[in-house]
Amino acid sequence: QLQLVESGGGSVRPGGSLRLSCKVSGFGSDVNAIAWFRQVPGKEREAISCMTKSGGRVKYGHSGQGRFDISRDDAKTTVFLQMDGLQSEDTGRYYCAGTRSLRCVPDDNGYSYWGQGIQVTVSS
Repeated sequence: QLQLVESGGGSVRPGGSLRLSCKVSGFGSDVNAIAWFRQVPGKEREAISCMTKSGGRVKYGHSGQGRFDISRDDAKTTVFLQMDGLQSEDTGRYYCAGTRSLRCVPDDNGYSYWGQGIQVTVSS
């Protein structure tokens, strides 16, 4: 069964950095794209960035664009989200999600597989 497990969250001061990891089992057989989403208090869940199995990357229009970068390891089993210049408004729960679709989409309904989420807190 496909599993996605996030790690790397935590608390950081404004201006700091975190690197989130999404460990995927079964990426090669069932999942063609992995995306990062986040849900901040009082707002709907929003897409941050997505990477396809072929290596294509998409960044979505959220406030972190330009400060967040998606990548993966050579084994294609872990997808990362490097977050730099973190601000208090980046505080929220971050999720990785997988889809069998060959294309990245910003709608969370397009993803069938989800991790449990991980908390990121930016505070002085």
